[in-house]
Amino acid sequence: MAQAAKTGGIHKPVTPSEDLAAVVGSGAMPRSEIVSKLWEYIKKNDLQDPKDKRQINADDKLEKIFGKKSVSMFEMNKHVSAHVK
Repeated sequence: MAQAAKTGGIHKPVTPSEDLAAVVGSGAMPRSEIVSKLWEYIKKNDLQDPKDKRQINADDKLEKIFGKKSVSMFEMNKHVSAHVK
């Protein structure tokens, strides 16, 4: 039996805000893809705190999304939710 396509929850396409699109790209995409692209950006730009990898030190682009200079990886999704529709 074929598995139904995943279209709800984290798989439902959402549209990123202008600030979030500056990091992950524009156009509708699932939240899971947005989170993956954010992690790519964070790692590529070496934004994890060297002493505590769970902390993300925001650059100018991420500060517009997070609203502050540093967030935990657990807080990140809450801030992302405010930037998608």
